[in-house]
Amino acid sequence: MSENRVVQGRMVTAEKLAELVEGDSVMEVDSIEEADRKCPECGSNVLQVTYMPSVTELVTGWKCQECDWSEDDRD
Repeated sequence: MSENRVVQGRMVTAEKLAELVEGDSVMEVDSIEEADRKCPECGSNVLQVTYMPSVTELVTGWKCQECDWSEDDRD
């Protein structure tokens, strides 16, 4: 499993990071990675996590480490 990371001053697991992006619990989670982008709102580092919110969906989500900004790759 992935290592913990600091997001908005709190240590989070990959599962918790996916839940922050999704706004709900998720079924399965991959590891946390550093994203190759900066937050569009505050310019801080962004983390990336790939997760399954349901049996039929695989989502990549991004979350800023310093502010509330997050997004996913859904159309």
